[in-house]
Amino acid sequence: MHLTIIHPAIGHIRGERYIRSWQMEPLPAAAIAGLTPDDVTISFYDDRMEKIPFDTPTDAVAISVETYTARRAYQIASEYRRRGVPVIMGGFHATLMSEEVEEYAEAVVVGEAETLWHEVIDDLRKGTLKRRYQSVERPPLDAIRIDRSIFHGKRYLPIGLVETGRGCRFSCNFCAIQAFFENTHRNRPVADIVNEIESLKKEKNIFFFVDDNFIGNIKRAKELLLALIPLRIRWITQMSIDGAYDEELLELLERSGCKGVLIGFESLDEKNLKLMNKSFNTMHGGYQNALDNLRRYNIRIYATFVFGYDHDTEASFDAAVAFAKEQRFYIAAFNHLTPFPGTPLYKQLQDEGRLRFERWWLDENYRYNDLPFTPRQLEPEEVTRLCVESRRKFYSLGSILSRVLSPANYSDGFMLRNYFPINWMHRRDVSSRNGYPLGDETWQGTLLKVKRS
Repeated sequence: MHLTIIHPAIGHIRGERYIRSWQMEPLPAAAIAGLTPDDVTISFYDDRMEKIPFDTPTDAVAISVETYTARRAYQIASEYRRRGVPVIMGGFHATLMSEEVEEYAEAVVVGEAETLWHEVIDDLRKGTLKRRYQSVERPPLDAIRIDRSIFHGKRYLPIGLVETGRGCRFSCNFCAIQAFFENTHRNRPVADIVNEIESLKKEKNIFFFVDDNFIGNIKRAKELLLALIPLRIRWITQMSIDGAYDEELLELLERSGCKGVLIGFESLDEKNLKLMNKSFNTMHGGYQNALDNLRRYNIRIYATFVFGYDHDTEASFDAAVAFAKEQRFYIAAFNHLTPFPGTPLYKQLQDEGRLRFERWWLDENYRYNDLPFTPRQLEPEEVTRLCVESRRKFYSLGSILSRVLSPANYSDGFMLRNYFPINWMHRRDVSSRNGYPLGDETWQGTLLKVKRS
C-alpha cells in the first residue's frame, strides 16, 4: 500500500512563489509517518515549496488541517478525490470543525492520532474506511513516533523541532490549544525526548521545543531540564510568564542551553487581559519584574502582542511598540486577534453578531491579515493598518541597532550572529503577507464534497 502525506500551504498567489522565509519541518507530517507501519510506502509533499503531483498513483492521502490552511487543504483533497483517491484529514481544524471537514474527506481523525492511526491503516487495507475516527481518551505520549526521513532533500531551516508535552493548563479565551486539549497538559517521558535529541544533534544547530506551554507542568519541566544539561545543546521554546518567578526554573533554563522563550504578553491593558482570561500575566507585580528576572539569566524574549480587544485604541499600538523597544526584545510580533472556531472568543463574537465572515477561513473575500470581526473601538481596516505600522516601527533600523545593546541579546555569540539576519527577515516581512489569499487563487476547480448515503 502507498500513502501520500501532504502539508498544505496557506495559499498561493498568481505568478508568485510562496513566501519562504520561515519554513521549518512540519512535525505533524513526520508524526503520521512515524505511526505508519513499515510495510506501507510513504511519499511526502510540502505544498509550500513544491508542486503536488496529483496524477502520481497512490492508495490514499493524509492531510493535517489547520484553520488557515483549510481552504487549500480542501482544494488538494478535491483534486485527489476527483481521481478516485480517498482522503483522510486530521489536525486541529479537523477536531474543532469535524462536521465541516467531513464534507471534503472520506475519513476524519478527531483528536490525537496515536491510538487511532493503526485502525485507519487497517481499514484502508480492507477498503472499509469509517467516516470518523475519534479518540475517547488522551493517549500516553510514550506512543509518539517521529519519522523525519520524509524531509530528506527538502530545504528547511536547520532547526530541530521536538515535542516535549501537549496542552496547557491555562484557558485563554482566544486559544485553540485549550479548546483542542480541553485544558489538559501531559509530558512525554524524559528518556524519549533525550534519545530524540541525541539522534538529531549532529544535523541541527538549535532546537525548538514546540510545546504550547513548555512549563505546563513546572515540576516535570525541571526534570527534563536537568536531563538536558549534559547534552550541551541550544534551544528555544514557548512558555507562560509565570515561570519567570521561579528562580530554580530560571537557573535550569540557562544551564540547559535555553537561548530564548516566546511569551504571549498580548496586551498592556489589564482590562483586556481580564477579557482574555489571562490576568495571570500581571501576577507578582507585572511584566517588569518578570522581565528583570529573565534578563538576569540571559534569556532572550520573543514577545507577542494581539490587538482588537474591546479596550484597544490607536494608543494601544503605540504603547506596545514603545514597551517592546524599551525592553529591547530580541524580536516581537504585533498581530490582530483571530477568532478560531471552537474557542470561547469565536462563540462570543458569533453570539454578538460581530463576525464579518461566518467562516472566514473559507470566504473568498477574506485575505490574510484581514480582521474577521468588528472590534468595539476601531474599524477592522484600522487594526490591520496599525499592526503593520507597529511592525515597521519595531523593525526600523534604529530599533534593531538599539535593541542589540541589551546584554541578553549580545551575551551569546550564536544568538548575536543570528540577531541581525532574523531581525532583517522580520523587517522584510512586515507587510508581505497582507492580502494573501487562503487557498490557491490559480486553482480552477470546485470544492468536491463527499456524497454520503
